[in-house]
Parts: sequence; C-alpha cells; structure tokens
Amino acid sequence: MIYLTQLIYINEGQEGVFHQFEDIAIPAISKYNGRLLIRVRPDIHSFIENHIDRPYEIHLIEFDTEQDFENFKQDEERKKFLHLKDQSVKTSLLIKGTKL
Repeated sequence: MIYLTQLIYINEGQEGVFHQFEDIAIPAISKYNGRLLIRVRPDIHSFIENHIDRPYEIHLIEFDTEQDFENFKQDEERKKFLHLKDQSVKTSLLIKGTKL
C-alpha cells in the first residue's frame, strides 16, 4: 500500500477549470486499485501555523501498489483532459509515504 498526499495550488480565477479536471481524474482513481481517502479545501481558519503558502486543496490517496499509481497516471481518458490541469494548477507538492 502506498499513500500520496498532494497539496494543490490553483491559478487565480481557474477554480472552475480545476473542478472540471477533478470530475474526470478522481473517479479514475478507483479503476487502478486506488481510493481517495480525504479531499479537503481548507480555509484560512483551518491553519494554526504555516510556513508555506496555503494550498487550495489537500488530497490523501492510497493505491495498492506503486504500479497501480503509475497505471492511473497513464489513464487515457484522464490524459485527454490534462490541459485543464495545466491551465488551472499553478503547482502541486506530492508526498509519498507508507503506513507506519
């Protein structure tokens, strides 16, 4: 089992475009033995302390294997809509981990 935490930063005014991409990408996760465990859109009051920019969304996802995650990234339907991600996402930080 691998766990992925993603901090997602959006280009200003592109929230709707980002949501269009997520409407395609999130359902594809389950096709590759993955599960979206948490999807959070924190507001300013959710942060007690931060030394980096506040992300627009935070995702916690698990996949059974690293190969399942690689297969998800190569999903043909998802790849057709990567232009929406490119347009809307300024940057993201992906943190890989395992359960302790």
